[in-house]
Amino acid sequence: MIVRQARIEDIPLLARIAARSQRAAFATILEPDALAGRDAAYFAERFTGSWKRMLVAAQQDEVLGFLLMTEGHIDMLFMDPDGSGQGGGAQLLEEAEARGAKSLECFRDNHGARRFYERRGWRVTRTYEREFAGRNRSFVFYEKGTAI
Repeated sequence: MIVRQARIEDIPLLARIAARSQRAAFATILEPDALAGRDAAYFAERFTGSWKRMLVAAQQDEVLGFLLMTEGHIDMLFMDPDGSGQGGGAQLLEEAEARGAKSLECFRDNHGARRFYERRGWRVTRTYEREFAGRNRSFVFYEKGTAI
């Protein structure tokens, strides 16, 4: 498994991974209409301006996931559902930490992601609600090495 900088030609694949991963991870958190609006085209448009802040996990040239970070905050970490559990997410997180990642946000009810972050030393520093996909949602805010 390697972690590398994203390339502009990765955008279509990263967008498909984001859409698939979000559907799998958020199926019990978001309504079907909210998930439907976040398809590969939605993510491709979003990534067009942010691909330079993305890291990619790949194994033998097959992209398995990615991480997007802005000024020390992890905006998203998505693994392809078919490629999860192979260590790519952990390597992405480790590389982001080495590049200064200090915080991230997660749905309160995304238990799989929360276990993943907490096993790697991230701690909840606050809980809150905010609007996401047209409705108020419950979130947790993580920081590395601190706790409520």
